[in-house]
Amino acid sequence: MSPTLRGALLSLAAFAFYATHDVVVKYLGGTYSAFQTMFFAGLMGFPLVTILLLSDRRDGTLIPRHPWWTALRTVSAVVTGAMGFYAFSVLPLATSYAIFFAMPLLITLMAIPMLGEKVGIRRGIAVMIGLLGVLIVVRPGGGDGFSLGHLAALGAATTGSLSSVIVRKIGREERSVVLMLYPMVLTFVATGALMPFVYQPMPVTDLSLTAVMAFLGTLGALASIAAYRIAPAVIVAPMQYSQILWAAVYGWIFFGEAVDVYTAVGSSVIIASGIYIVLREGTPSVSQNRPVLENRSRWEIGTFPRVSTWLKRLDRGGDQA
Repeated sequence: MSPTLRGALLSLAAFAFYATHDVVVKYLGGTYSAFQTMFFAGLMGFPLVTILLLSDRRDGTLIPRHPWWTALRTVSAVVTGAMGFYAFSVLPLATSYAIFFAMPLLITLMAIPMLGEKVGIRRGIAVMIGLLGVLIVVRPGGGDGFSLGHLAALGAATTGSLSSVIVRKIGREERSVVLMLYPMVLTFVATGALMPFVYQPMPVTDLSLTAVMAFLGTLGALASIAAYRIAPAVIVAPMQYSQILWAAVYGWIFFGEAVDVYTAVGSSVIIASGIYIVLREGTPSVSQNRPVLENRSRWEIGTFPRVSTWLKRLDRGGDQA
């Protein structure tokens, strides 16, 4: 089996794990607040990440070299998690994913002022077409109406894109331990502060599901890391769109959801434009920053570090002090 094929299969496996993780998020979201789910998911995932962080024995501090950018990214990651968890709890899985798939489009736009990325006419048209696909999915003023869940999903896509572009901007100079730890700590502190207002007692079965979420997140991250280390990003990144298939299957099996024609058409438009942007960024003469490809595909939710941060740390053998 060629490295390219192995990388593609590993990426498919990673997004299958992530999609299953999101099924648990949706299931728990039917009973508990998104803040409570995030709190326990972060609590269960913390030991796994702590082991990774403790393996870094190089000298250095936890003081960020870019405090304002780090603060903005940390807040945006936590907000992404809260809005994303809420969107999963109230929207069909396929609809949530379709809106989240707008992230490559938003990353491309944000990279223009933040990274100095030059977007030509072809990528510009692809972004516009992709945003039209988002409008088809959300149907403002049509169908059942534009809901708070749609707004939360769009907000999560926006703040998740912002977080990704910030990492691309400061990631080469900022210690990966800082990039990993700060969003997780803020998630734990912020959601913990809200527990007295939103907490509902959780039976052992539901509490154990938060541990399952942490485990699935770990498996997804490890599979993604392996995929990116053996195959080109232009092969691995488009595999994220396989989640829409898992969403359709899981939504039908567990929640009795059906994919309506607007979601199907809008998703197709968004996915086509996103894949085109990925392929264009894979051409060195088109993009020097490659903001979408360097995103490593999975949005950050504050309960678990983004894959690109793990890759940065592993590939460099630790941080530079």
